[in-house]
Amino acid sequence: MAKKLELDQSKLAKLHELWGLGVNPYPYTYAQTHHAKDINEKFFKLNPGDHTQEYVSVAGRVMLQRVMGKASFVHIQDQSGKVQLYFNLDNLGEETYKLFSKKTDLGDIIGAEGLIFKTKMGEVTVEAKKFQLLCKSVLPMPEKYHGLKDIELRYRQRYVDLFVNPDRRDTFVKRSKMIEAIRQFFREKGFMEVETPTLQPIYGGANAKPFETHINAWNMRMYLSISPEMYLKRLVVGGFERVFTLCKNFRNEDADTTHNPEFTMLECYQAYVDYNTMMEYMEQIYEKACLAINGTTQVKHNYQGKEVILDFKAPWRRLSMLDALKEYGKIDASKMSKEELMELVSQHCLDFEGEFSWGLGVQLLFEHLVEAQLIQPIHIIDHPLETTPLCKRHRTDARLIERFESFCLGAELCNAYSELNDPLLQRKLLEDQAKQLRAGAEEAHPMDEDFVNAIEYGLPPTGGLGFGVDRMVVLLAGVESIRDVIFFPTMKPVEEKEKKEEEK
Repeated sequence: MAKKLELDQSKLAKLHELWGLGVNPYPYTYAQTHHAKDINEKFFKLNPGDHTQEYVSVAGRVMLQRVMGKASFVHIQDQSGKVQLYFNLDNLGEETYKLFSKKTDLGDIIGAEGLIFKTKMGEVTVEAKKFQLLCKSVLPMPEKYHGLKDIELRYRQRYVDLFVNPDRRDTFVKRSKMIEAIRQFFREKGFMEVETPTLQPIYGGANAKPFETHINAWNMRMYLSISPEMYLKRLVVGGFERVFTLCKNFRNEDADTTHNPEFTMLECYQAYVDYNTMMEYMEQIYEKACLAINGTTQVKHNYQGKEVILDFKAPWRRLSMLDALKEYGKIDASKMSKEELMELVSQHCLDFEGEFSWGLGVQLLFEHLVEAQLIQPIHIIDHPLETTPLCKRHRTDARLIERFESFCLGAELCNAYSELNDPLLQRKLLEDQAKQLRAGAEEAHPMDEDFVNAIEYGLPPTGGLGFGVDRMVVLLAGVESIRDVIFFPTMKPVEEKEKKEEEK
């Protein structure tokens, strides 16, 4: 829980005085006609000292206040930006001007009506003819937010971060535009947007540990969705040939700069195509979204202390996992035995669960030696058979499956398959996963009998793609952490954080 903050006693006293004067400091509505950005852009070309007959009504939070006797200047901030207001005794009258100058503080939300002019210093300004207090704040403005150093406090009190550091709103505006671009892309491709359950009796579709919950009415254990995959495939079985969803997923894992336990996911499935079509979709979506929010396919990023310029223009490079391991890790695993790979894994001190296999060795060495070197967008295709039970076998190499993951800045962007639709093999693979789960592999799939039933009715050849929306915003907006693109990221309790600091 968050700490209770100390109220500003001076503001509280003014609040009580306002009620005593018969002034409601929390009115119900206000007729706002203009925003700061529109005013500043429209009247930017006015000459210093010019006055207009343009009458506007503005509203926003007081961010700067200079009271100078019978005249005052104020900067208010609304959703679009800041605009200057000019108050004077002659325009407002003594009672209203006194109300403004004596009872208004930084952080209060006010409204003002008046005419536009440009000051002699060259700032577009509203000369207030009317004034109204719209919300009296009772906490002091947190000055430490200016040039904020306590990044964690920014995430915990995002509402303060947004109004004190409005430039950070730009990232979330970009996020909204990006999601709209994604939706538009799939609509243009003939997909239907659908919804899948968040509460599921059996979880699946990804290797992850789920969150558990409980339905009291049925005394039934439920899980928060780790992936919509199993439900979307059911819809393809049912006859919907192109479906996609934007949904929340929940994985009971650690939080870091690229992971949040609750995150937004895009998944799509299309009948009668394979993973090659999904690769084209992945790079086209990124290109379209990058252009939508940046006007270019290039984005600057800081990676491992160096500035890099990423280019998301399609097509992206394609490289098999074996070729990537050979190129970046100098290991030709295609010609090595299981025992030779196990020796390399041991030399690199890599941990793993369960029985070792050739495919597991390839995956472990790729993750350890290659991933961090994948800076520009790239598709890593044709993964070992052991990496997932939901994907078709590779059509030319029985050791592999037709799966790809795209990477950028050393991080995975997506997961995609030529979907497995052999019902007998699907049942066997999920039964094997269930055995691993019973043996203690926490991220293995449980057996989903109903899903297998659906596949037994017949799933057409299908391509599937899933990617994290939050991680996409991180890359395309040029920020460094997933917490910078989630309004309210999951955070440790304050009490736990303070206790650990005291123990150090």
